[in-house]
Amino acid sequence: MRLIDKEGEQVGVVPRSQALAAARAEGLDLVLIAPQSQPPVVKILDYSKHLFEQKKAWSANRKKQRNTQVKEIRFRATTDESDYAIKLKRIIGFLEDGDKAKVSLRFKGRESLHPEIGLKMLNRLEKDLQDAATVELVPKLEGQQMTMIFAPLSRKKK
Repeated sequence: MRLIDKEGEQVGVVPRSQALAAARAEGLDLVLIAPQSQPPVVKILDYSKHLFEQKKAWSANRKKQRNTQVKEIRFRATTDESDYAIKLKRIIGFLEDGDKAKVSLRFKGRESLHPEIGLKMLNRLEKDLQDAATVELVPKLEGQQMTMIFAPLSRKKK
């Protein structure tokens, strides 16, 4: 076995009994670090302290992770200016939180005969959000609904 002492120095290749005796003399544990290597690598260390530090590192990494969600805002082809402004602020808020924004524009009745009205509104929305978002999915008409997805700009681009 290749032995590493408590300071991280390589002692060399030693028999198992000698490695165990060295660990006991220090009052520490003998931990198998790399069982696949030839010869296997063991290290003298305090195993409970090692586990504590590993858990601490895992929890710190978990705190740094961010799950992005897709938030949806619905428009109509006849959405008024004041409603448009309010919904635009909501979308900007979603993007600033790091979430994606899905914009759905629904057509009812004869409105579906004029999808260019909805496309015009989504293009206006894209122009209004160019400082806060990138277009992830261009406007797409699916039945009675037109959808578009915005993703937040990366922090580097801002």
